[in-house]
Amino acid sequence: MRYLCLDIGEKRTGLAIGDPITGLVTPLDVIDVSTQHEDGQVWLREITRRIHDHIGVRDALVVGLPFNMDGTEGPQAKRVRELATKLGGRSGHPVHFQDERLTSAAADWEMAGSGMTRGEKKQRRDALAAAAILRDFLSSISPAPPSPPD
Repeated sequence: MRYLCLDIGEKRTGLAIGDPITGLVTPLDVIDVSTQHEDGQVWLREITRRIHDHIGVRDALVVGLPFNMDGTEGPQAKRVRELATKLGGRSGHPVHFQDERLTSAAADWEMAGSGMTRGEKKQRRDALAAAAILRDFLSSISPAPPSPPD
């Protein structure tokens, strides 16, 4: 099984793919399609196409859920849940949610000192954030390593 992760934003959606067996996570791409355009239909078509390009029928989706810093869900989290539910129904893949707090900051820290321009960082940030979300998700579903014998 593989997972395709989406970091859904107002203007961009970052994509990353990962494998729970190897633990490898790869940032894929950033889609510059407004989720507001045509009530999200353009976004849904584009994301559904990308899902079919990258994962199979037995795979699943992970969607970053933008909780408030106090752990509550605000309007943005509710919007993301609605879009993810539509996407799951349209693609036929199960959808898992993962807390995405501070993943954009983690992406910024990862790019610090990279020599990339501000525009290059902006284009890459969402895919790196999706990769951070997916790493957190894979860590949460991985069994704990066995304890060494006494």
